[in-house]
Amino acid sequence: MDAVVSSSQFDPDRILTVLDHHGVDYVLVGGVAGRVHGAQRATADIDCVPATTQENLECLASALVELNARLRVGGMTDEEARQLPLHLDAATLAAFGSSTWTTDAGPLDVLVELRDSSGGRHPYADLATRASSVSVGELTICVASLEDIIESKRFAGRPKDLEALPELQALLDADNG
Repeated sequence: MDAVVSSSQFDPDRILTVLDHHGVDYVLVGGVAGRVHGAQRATADIDCVPATTQENLECLASALVELNARLRVGGMTDEEARQLPLHLDAATLAAFGSSTWTTDAGPLDVLVELRDSSGGRHPYADLATRASSVSVGELTICVASLEDIIESKRFAGRPKDLEALPELQALLDADNG
């Protein structure tokens, strides 16, 4: 997954390898998923929607511990976030729902669902039915469908998401054409 990054501190291969090593079930979404589908737009974080079973959240918590994860909190420096008294386990992850993390390999966003352009909610079980397994190096990654990625970016409506839409739509049109 070369040239995915806009930051030299971001190592998506390491994040994905650690998630795999811990047996985390997730669907890769967001900008990196778009790149797996062929988008050229750089991104600087990993976004994933994990299965929310107790066992899987324990696996995710273990992966986050290995990555030296700390919460990414607006208005707080990374050093301040490191000082937060946080016990990282399945119960904590379940209580947070969606959460944003800084790791030693770069940012990782854990989402409980993707939303579509009409506001519909799509958790792991739903996304996984439309996702595809893609080989990335030595790993096999479950990647959200291009349609789900596009819908989630339409829903988010942030400038960076809207700017990504033409390229993603062109990829979808080429796949369907």
